[in-house]
Amino acid sequence: MRTTHPPVARQIPRSVRLLAVAVGLIATAAFAPPAAAAPAQGYSAGQLATVSAAVDRSAVEGIAWYVDTASGRVVVTADSTVSAAEIATIRQGAGANAGAIRVQRSPGVFTRLLSAGDAIYGSGYRCSLGFNVVSGGTYYFLTAGHCGDVVDTWYTTSSQTTVIGPTVGSSFPGNDYALVRYANTSLSHPGGFTVADAYVGESVKRTGSTTGTHSGTVTALNVTVRYVGSGTVRGMIQTNVCAEPGDSGGPLYDGTKALGITSGGSGNCRTGGTTFYQPVREAAEQYKVTIF
Repeated sequence: MRTTHPPVARQIPRSVRLLAVAVGLIATAAFAPPAAAAPAQGYSAGQLATVSAAVDRSAVEGIAWYVDTASGRVVVTADSTVSAAEIATIRQGAGANAGAIRVQRSPGVFTRLLSAGDAIYGSGYRCSLGFNVVSGGTYYFLTAGHCGDVVDTWYTTSSQTTVIGPTVGSSFPGNDYALVRYANTSLSHPGGFTVADAYVGESVKRTGSTTGTHSGTVTALNVTVRYVGSGTVRGMIQTNVCAEPGDSGGPLYDGTKALGITSGGSGNCRTGGTTFYQPVREAAEQYKVTIF
C-alpha cells in the first residue's frame, strides 16, 4: 500500500576602526612577547548532539547541517535566503554551546529539484528515473519521494502516451524515496548496479533528465536539510555535484556502486552548487527490493 504524508506543495567589512586596532597591535608586537593563540574549545558528542537538535528547533528554512566529528563542530550550510538575523537565531538557540556551530554559505536556494513539464512524466511534472529494482518476478524503479507524492501514474513522454506504471509507495518529508512498478511489459529495465554506502571524499557522478551526467565529490554524510517551503529530510548525502529542477529522482553512483537518489539542492550546472541525495540502501531495504 502506498504511504501517505503531509501535502507537499507543487510547484534550490570589518570597520576602519577595527583595522586601526589591528595595526596598533602589530606595532606593539616588537616590544612584547607574542601571546599564544587560545586553543579552540572542544565539545563532547553529547554537546554536539544538543547543538544539532537546537539547529533543528530553529525552524529556519534553507539550511543543511550535520555533526562533523573530526572537527568537533556542527556544520551549518545556509543558502542565499537565510538572513544574518536567522543565523543569529540559530546561534542563540545553541546557548553556551554556540561556539560549536560553523556556518558556511551556498549560493542559490535549497529546494526539491522537481520540474513541471528524460525522463519520467506525470500530472504535469517531470522527474528522473533512479535505479531499476526487482522483487520476485516484478520489476520496479526507485525515484524521489517528493516526485512520487504528487504523481500517481508515470509516462515516458510529456504527452503521456506511453505509460510506465503506478507509484506504489512514497516517503517525503523525513525521507525522499518512492517506488514505481513497471506495468508496461514492453519497456526494458537495464541494470548493472549493486548497493553501496557513500563516504566523504568519494568521487561520484549523478545523472538527471535536465542536465545529463555531472561529477563531483561527497562532502558530508548524515546531513539534515530543511528545504524552502517543502519540509525536512534527514540522513542525506551532501555533494558538490551540480543539479537542476527535473533531475530529482536520478541516480548518484560511483562506477557500478549505487549510492543515492537525487533529492534537492541549490545552484545550477553553470555556476555549481550544493546537492543532497537520499541513500539508496535505505529505500531498497524499506521496499524489500534488490537493485540489479
